[in-house]
Amino acid sequence: MFAPNLNKTAMPVFYEKVALMDYLSSIKTTNSTIGFVPTMGALHEGHQSLMRQSTTENDRTVVSIFVNPTQFNNPEDLAKYPRNLEEDVSKISNVNSNIIIYAPSVDDIYEGKTLSQSFDFDGLENKMEGKFRPGHFDGVGTIVKRLFEIVNPTNAYFGEKDFQQLQIVKKMTEKNNLNVNIIGCPIYRETNHLAMSSRNERLTLQEREEAAIIYKTLEAAKTKFNSESAAKVTEWVKKEFERSDSFTLEYFEIADETTLSTCLKKNKNKKYRAFIAVFVNNIRLIDTISLN
Repeated sequence: MFAPNLNKTAMPVFYEKVALMDYLSSIKTTNSTIGFVPTMGALHEGHQSLMRQSTTENDRTVVSIFVNPTQFNNPEDLAKYPRNLEEDVSKISNVNSNIIIYAPSVDDIYEGKTLSQSFDFDGLENKMEGKFRPGHFDGVGTIVKRLFEIVNPTNAYFGEKDFQQLQIVKKMTEKNNLNVNIIGCPIYRETNHLAMSSRNERLTLQEREEAAIIYKTLEAAKTKFNSESAAKVTEWVKKEFERSDSFTLEYFEIADETTLSTCLKKNKNKKYRAFIAVFVNNIRLIDTISLN
């Protein structure tokens, strides 16, 4: 199905993969490039920054809007995930009215079998997020692989807030010999430096302001890492959050940027990142910062 005038825009909006693939086939030439920004909707400035980069670097851009059930290990989180297609289409049109939108149903993607494929990401899936969200990265790998097969993009854009996911997508692309260039884009932040996320909309104004503690802690950890061991920095972060009444630390980890292995002893030839996951009022927020 194709709906060219949703929200009174001239933007092409597709609900079925066959129609989208036919359309992309009709406009693609030997030398043309297609940029792709996969999203779960509830779009914000961070998503829009990815779209702007894609439209600058490619002839056409596709944005998918699909809340993928197989990457949620918490049914409540899936049920509460914000969905407003009309509002999302309006935000996309503000970036560029030539963007192609793919907003499929679960059946269009999974064809009646809403199950994850099993992946081997060379151990990347067992770190941090993978420890606390069983099956999450199988769900991510499944949906990204299927979307790549449908859109067949030249370049695909992912935010670095989900840095572990970015590394896993790169690994999945490499191991499946997919001809897609994966591009990581800087984290887009709110005025108090809270990493932009669709989940931020579920925070109260006070919680949103107080969530500045996450990035402040990461910045302080970066400074401390210059002179202290990863273990000492990690212990300091844990104590900082133990003093908070509103925020509960799920994990803080300093890891090798490439392998995501926990830093046990600093090596000047390696790049390190700090990763953090925090709960506030049962809403889970993540962030990351380069330590080099």
